[in-house]
Amino acid sequence: MTANLIGEYLRARREQVRPEDVGIAVTNHRRVPGLRRDEVAMLAGVSTEYYTRLEQGRDRHPSAQVLDAVARALGLDGASTAHLHDLADPAPRRRRAQRRAERVRPSVSQLVESWAHTPAFVQGRHLDVLAANRLAVALSPLFAPGTNLLRTVLLEPGALTSPAEVEAVAADLVAVLRNAAGPDVDDPRLAELVGELSVRSDLFRRLWARHDVRRHPGGGVYRVQHPQVGELELRYDKFAVADADDQVLVVYQAEPGSRSAESLALLSTITGSAPPAQQWRLAPQHSPDGTGVTTTDERASRRS
Repeated sequence: MTANLIGEYLRARREQVRPEDVGIAVTNHRRVPGLRRDEVAMLAGVSTEYYTRLEQGRDRHPSAQVLDAVARALGLDGASTAHLHDLADPAPRRRRAQRRAERVRPSVSQLVESWAHTPAFVQGRHLDVLAANRLAVALSPLFAPGTNLLRTVLLEPGALTSPAEVEAVAADLVAVLRNAAGPDVDDPRLAELVGELSVRSDLFRRLWARHDVRRHPGGGVYRVQHPQVGELELRYDKFAVADADDQVLVVYQAEPGSRSAESLALLSTITGSAPPAQQWRLAPQHSPDGTGVTTTDERASRRS
């Protein structure tokens, strides 16, 4: 979180590119990880002096052509290239809007709550669960309103089954958060979340420093061993909420006629008659499509 957003981003990405991946032979000991500044400049077709000014923050408004050339030199994908352009030309309108606390439009909340047989929740730009229906909360405590998905994955003790799974899921979520935040360093909620996680999680500090960027996946598969209805395999889809700046509606459904459909219907019946009595832990596992968190039941705790 610095004023030199472009330079911080370029340095982080440059350090992650291996010279051999871009056709540069390594013949001696290198004092820096990844590429040197002069190597990026050569690959981008600009002078080393100009690229140095860009990385040091002395040129805050490079042309789109230069940014595209640097992005190609660093092997950035579409989301990462778009992020670089956003850092060079931040939108004040977006930053002002994000100073307000996130709220879900009442009609959207009403729609979500009306789906008694379909788990659904609304996720905010900082990975907060802003609204959810009863079936979503019964499906997973992660989906309860007020939960921050990234904070829970990083800080909840025993939430995951192995450090590798923690890192894989957290890496996806941090990249999505970076993408949503863009150049908006003045966002109070972002500063609060990043500050807390930076103090409390070594893993978060390392992942945040990488500056990875990833868009929300459109959908994926969610697996869970539920303590009340057994194994569930559900498809989820994500829909942008119109006129709500980075809010996403996440909806789950089972394959019609499948065992998961029967189990979900049973959970819906249980949820409709009484709140779930069991409290249980989740073990999120890496989902290859980005931020989808597939889960298994670690263990059901005793009734309180």
